[in-house]
Amino acid sequence: MALRMITRRLESKLQPVFSSASLLHSHATSFGFKEVREEDKSQMVGNVFTSVASTYDLMNDLMSGGLHRLWKDRLVSKLHPFPGMKHLDVAGGTGDVAFRILEDINSTRHRAMQDATEDYLHEETRIHLCDINPNMLNVGKKRAIERGLGDNKALIWVEGDAESLKFEDNSMDGYTIAFGIRNVTHIEKVLAEAYRVLRRGGRFLCLELSHVDTPIFKELYDYYSFSVIPAMGELVAGDRESYQYLVESIRRFPAQEKFASMIADAGFQKVEYENLVGGVVAIHSGLKL
Repeated sequence: MALRMITRRLESKLQPVFSSASLLHSHATSFGFKEVREEDKSQMVGNVFTSVASTYDLMNDLMSGGLHRLWKDRLVSKLHPFPGMKHLDVAGGTGDVAFRILEDINSTRHRAMQDATEDYLHEETRIHLCDINPNMLNVGKKRAIERGLGDNKALIWVEGDAESLKFEDNSMDGYTIAFGIRNVTHIEKVLAEAYRVLRRGGRFLCLELSHVDTPIFKELYDYYSFSVIPAMGELVAGDRESYQYLVESIRRFPAQEKFASMIADAGFQKVEYENLVGGVVAIHSGLKL
């Protein structure tokens, strides 16, 4: 009964939001369930991540029961990193994905026969961690130092906007974005920029919280999202509103098929997605051919 009440409340919140925005394009500006001006959203999202930066990794562990680590492992396994690659990890401030990519490359190197060519390629590896929020980047830099990677030349920290990247055309072998694209103002611009900076043969990968379709599981997920996560945010991070935004932003993000079509519209080929935990998260991928 309680689950049905939560679901009804959620539907009542969503109905006016979607009816007012139903004729708008996918980049219709929203901040959770609120409609906001485009020029305001970036700052509002920035405030959220400034607030949660110091407890971001801890909250990810608590909210997902540690599963986010396995999801990121799966993301990197689909990337197929290699020594000498030039990679761009967007919204990657805390370094979780970039550290995994570097670890994968290093393990590949150790498995391979050591020779001068292999050493040279390893020295040429560059993983750019791009995030619009300096507080998130500072958390990542601190974590890199703790891992003994503070002076590693392969890791390059960049403060930048996913909608207007500072990198040259056709300059990257891979592009990842984990739990970041739903926070942008214009999804299409992010996808266009990803396509622009990737080289031919480059791989686009996006890990994002997504949509659950199974009715019973959806009711449980909605209850957990709207009743437990904000309360957890208040208890652990002292910030209920930021985590209320988190769960609302997931519901506003395009469903898996719609997002896949947006990736294809940006020019990517062989677009596909994999649902994890029944669609709680999804990994979308595409190639620039």
